[in-house]
Amino acid sequence: MKSGFIGLIGRPNVGKSTLLNGLTGRKIAITSNKAQTTRNNIQGIYTDDDVQMIFVDTPGIHKPKNKLGKALNKQAYVSINDVDIIMFLVDITETLGPGDKYILNMLKGINKPVILIINKIDKVPREDILKKIDEYKDLYNFDEIIPVSALKDINTTHLLDVLKKYLPDSIKYFDDETYTNVDTTFMISEYIREKVLELTEDEVPHSTTCIVENIEEDKNIISIGASIIVDRENLKKIIIGKNGSKIKEIGIRARKDIEELLNKKVYLDLFVKVMPKWRDRENLLKELGIKLYKDE
Repeated sequence: MKSGFIGLIGRPNVGKSTLLNGLTGRKIAITSNKAQTTRNNIQGIYTDDDVQMIFVDTPGIHKPKNKLGKALNKQAYVSINDVDIIMFLVDITETLGPGDKYILNMLKGINKPVILIINKIDKVPREDILKKIDEYKDLYNFDEIIPVSALKDINTTHLLDVLKKYLPDSIKYFDDETYTNVDTTFMISEYIREKVLELTEDEVPHSTTCIVENIEEDKNIISIGASIIVDRENLKKIIIGKNGSKIKEIGIRARKDIEELLNKKVYLDLFVKVMPKWRDRENLLKELGIKLYKDE
């Protein structure tokens, strides 16, 4: 059997999480138009009769401005060294910039297949795709260059076929039913965080964290209590919204995704909590296995 780990790297907002979800056919990683939405190296698993591909979605590589940025970059760097194949994603609607060149420089000397994925081709005419291919092919000796639209599912089946060629002969790492390495509680908390980012735009920073505090299940419904943790009182007011309108909408949207995940009716009770002192907040989240960065 062929199997292996495939790292998705690129600048923030190039569509890595959307591509991961599309290739696996599951909503594993949350998506947002905010940079640095992905905080963890999340694995999505594709399995068929002949191959198993473990995709590793990494935080966007960027010039860090704070501790959060440095930690996210470190996670992405680790993935480059630990995978069998690297997929470098670029956004065709963005010009080649210092961030892309920085990643290309990181890839020099890498002794493993590197595939360039030109994403969001649904947004441009065909001639622009050819121009972008020409622009990148002289910068690095890519093993393959594949244009796709992760959002519209264009050329992704071809991408899977190409990846199969580069997988090593190896063991089957996961059973057929496993599609991610993260547990259900983590996915629920991420779905809630996604809706917070979606509905608050740039008002709320990425230091916002969601914690699932309890899950109770009976034969008809799953009751979930979760907290959205912020570090300032004004952020709490933003997330709650006028007369509770914003937190209500966050709950409605998150509950829909959670019900699809669990395949059962869900009652979701959301709270917004402020951790006023950095030391207290750090200790609490450390106990819960969650990092909230002081400089964010």
